Amino acid sequence: MRLKTALSSFLGRHAIVRPARLAGTRALASIAFDDFPQNAWTQGGPVLARHGVRATYYTAGSFCGRTVDGTRFYDADDLRALAAAGHEIGCHGFNHRPVPELSPDELAQDAARNADFLKPFLSGSAAESYAFPYGRVSRFAKRFLSPRFSSLRGTHEAPNRAHVDLAQLDVVSLETRLWDEAALQAVIRRAAADKSWLIFYTHDVSDSPGAYGSTPEMLDKALRHAADAGIEILPVRDAVRAAFG
Repeated sequence: MRLKTALSSFLGRHAIVRPARLAGTRALASIAFDDFPQNAWTQGGPVLARHGVRATYYTAGSFCGRTVDGTRFYDADDLRALAAAGHEIGCHGFNHRPVPELSPDELAQDAARNADFLKPFLSGSAAESYAFPYGRVSRFAKRFLSPRFSSLRGTHEAPNRAHVDLAQLDVVSLETRLWDEAALQAVIRRAAADKSWLIFYTHDVSDSPGAYGSTPEMLDKALRHAADAGIEILPVRDAVRAAFG
C-alpha cells in the first residue's frame, strides 16, 4: 500500500491538470501556514500585522481545538479573529490524510466535511484555496478538487514561474529544516527580476519551532527581504486573481 500511494503521488505530481500562464506583469509573494498550529496565528499574526501583510491559513477541520503530539492547534476563536483581520482561510482536508490513500468516495466526503466546517467562518462561502496534506497528490485528486477551488498547492520546492499547474502550485519553504537566508534572498531577487510568484510556507511559529516551523525572526526576514525587492505580498486567493486575471 505504501509503495502504491508513493507511486500515485509521484505520477500525480507530474500530471499537468490545469495549465495556466502567469501574467508576468509583476512579481508576487504569498505567506501560507499549513494545518495550522495555534502559534501560527498568536505569534505569526503579529509579525504579519507589523508588515501590513495578510496570509493564507490552510485549515484541517479535525485539528480544531486539539493538541496532537504536543502541538496545540487553532480553535474557533482563532479562525474568527484571523478572518476578521482579512487573512484567508484555506482548505487542508478535514482529516489531514494524504489524498493518494483515499478512495474517490473518501476524498469527496473529506472535502465536503471540511467545506461544511469552514462555512461559518467564511460567511457561508466556500474556501477558495486548497493545500494537499503532506504535499502528497494524485492525478484523480487533482482532477476532482480542481473545479472546486481557484488553486491547489503542493510542497514541491520551486518558484511559480511562467507556465504553472493551478492544480499543484509550488512553494518556497520557510521551515527550520530547510532555512538558508542567503538562498532565500537569491530566490527573492530572481523572482523580482523574472516576475514570478513565490508561495512561502511553514507550520508553527515560535522561538523554538519544530523542524517544520519557523521563528518569528525568520518570518520577519522573509517579509522584509520581499518588501525590499519590491514584491507585493498577497493571500493565495488574491495572488491567483492578480496573476491570472
